Amino acid sequence: MSHPSVETIKRESRRLRGTIAEGLRDASTGGLAFDDQRTLKFHGSYQQDDRDLREERRRQKLEPAHQFMVRLRAPGGVFTPAQWLRLDAIATTFGNHSLRATSRQTFQFHGIIKQELKASLQAIHAAALDTIAACGDVNRNVLAGGHPALSPLHEQAHAWARRLSERFLPATRAWYELWLDGEKLADSEQEEEPVYGPTYLPRKFKMAVAVPPVNDVDVFANDLGLIAIADADGGLAGFNLALGGGMGASHGIAAHYPRLASVVGFVAPEQVLAVAEAVLTVQRDLGNREERALARFKYTIDRHGLDAIVALVEERAGLRLQPARPYRFQAAGDRFGWQQGSDGRWHFTLALPAGRIADTPGRGLLSALRALAGQHHGQFHLTAQQNLTITDIPAAARAQVEALLAAHGLESDPAGAIPLARDALACVALPTCGLAMAEAERYLPDLLAALQPLLNRHGLREAPIGLRISGCPNGCSRPYLAEIALVGRAPGRYSLFLGGDHLGMRLNTRVLDNADEAQVLATLEPLLARYARERTHGERFGDFLHRAGIVALPDYPTHVRVASPDPLSPA
Repeated sequence: MSHPSVETIKRESRRLRGTIAEGLRDASTGGLAFDDQRTLKFHGSYQQDDRDLREERRRQKLEPAHQFMVRLRAPGGVFTPAQWLRLDAIATTFGNHSLRATSRQTFQFHGIIKQELKASLQAIHAAALDTIAACGDVNRNVLAGGHPALSPLHEQAHAWARRLSERFLPATRAWYELWLDGEKLADSEQEEEPVYGPTYLPRKFKMAVAVPPVNDVDVFANDLGLIAIADADGGLAGFNLALGGGMGASHGIAAHYPRLASVVGFVAPEQVLAVAEAVLTVQRDLGNREERALARFKYTIDRHGLDAIVALVEERAGLRLQPARPYRFQAAGDRFGWQQGSDGRWHFTLALPAGRIADTPGRGLLSALRALAGQHHGQFHLTAQQNLTITDIPAAARAQVEALLAAHGLESDPAGAIPLARDALACVALPTCGLAMAEAERYLPDLLAALQPLLNRHGLREAPIGLRISGCPNGCSRPYLAEIALVGRAPGRYSLFLGGDHLGMRLNTRVLDNADEAQVLATLEPLLARYARERTHGERFGDFLHRAGIVALPDYPTHVRVASPDPLSPA
């Protein structure tokens, strides 16, 4: 059975309403029609099914075990304790009793059935949150580096993430009509979309705001990145603008590749919204609407040329970009454990294995954070590395927080975990993601267990090596930036990529294709042995692989040049 194109579905969706309301009332099936599944993404939800049960249900002549993933819009990933408690209640009432932190600083719920989808979204709204544009061909959740309590500059970065998110929400009232029974105006289905137009963007669009010297949002993996530049007093002078990042790729198709964003200039704060709108509309008008696999902004840039795209952005924004200003990244991950702010309050960053918050035997993570939210008056902040920072803990309450975590089987200081495990990222993959070719989140503990003896054997237990796993080449865990990455090909088989840097400024290179675990380990062990013997002081694994000539850069845009020479950046 052939289906209409996504472009046709968007155009005929009645401004993202489709026939979702009718589909929700249809009790004969647990799913929605094909067209409505595509439209539903703009409302922050994907229809999925439990692939572990798919074959057995097929044999029983039953339809797939349909369920829905629901993702929040939460620019900068900041939640109040009251919101945390409400999200916990949603997960335990409607979802699969877990919260899943994504690599874009937000939560998604899994296992929600169609009959409870509307109630779930209403509960999200009651928490002063929403799911608008968390998925779909629009600007997605906007990332912000650090957390607002770190410094005034970080506070401004988060404010800009919120402003960008709000500015580029779709204008349609469909979300409120469908999920909150909002009043339907006579002409509501003819609303104007001044930025997106009637067919929205050709594909998803991602933004991030980074605060040097820490690139904890992988800013160069985004379609539009803003790199905060401080003035002489430590305030915000403006942003360097980076365009054209994206992680999606395809196995065996050279025309589909990951790309790092190119730094193209500097913008003052008062110019940011005009420039961002110009970038979005350029992609809206020039992006490939014939072949979705080539529709991301990175391909638009490479097809038309970076200089031509920048000139068009300047024309539409009515300004000229200033030359990019010097900046320097020195780290890219999260800083775990306790940090004290200048106001005397404490902030604690807790590692979340693969971003999953659930109670497991001997480790009551969900219960611990529920109890903490009931007595905490600061904030909960998700990081882009799938971890959690609990902010604004009074000095007098630190011991109480440590005792609470310990009572639930959590280490108060996560430094006991090996760095490889603590910093690893994995996408959800099987059993719910329809695109997954192999395991990722569920495989991560087994892979770490297989790698730890290798690290121990070569004295590398404490070596900070970046590991990421993706169940498919779309790259939600941003695997192409990692020093070691596995990208799923088939059940139990992966492509192995090596040689990313630790700053998110260089892509890695494929060294194995369609390999099983034994082949991956056999390839890694001699490289780890050489690294242990030959590394220079402070040299990271990915940098060693390049210096030793073991891997070379692939032939697509692979690394970022900064505005001034930087000894920590690729040449």
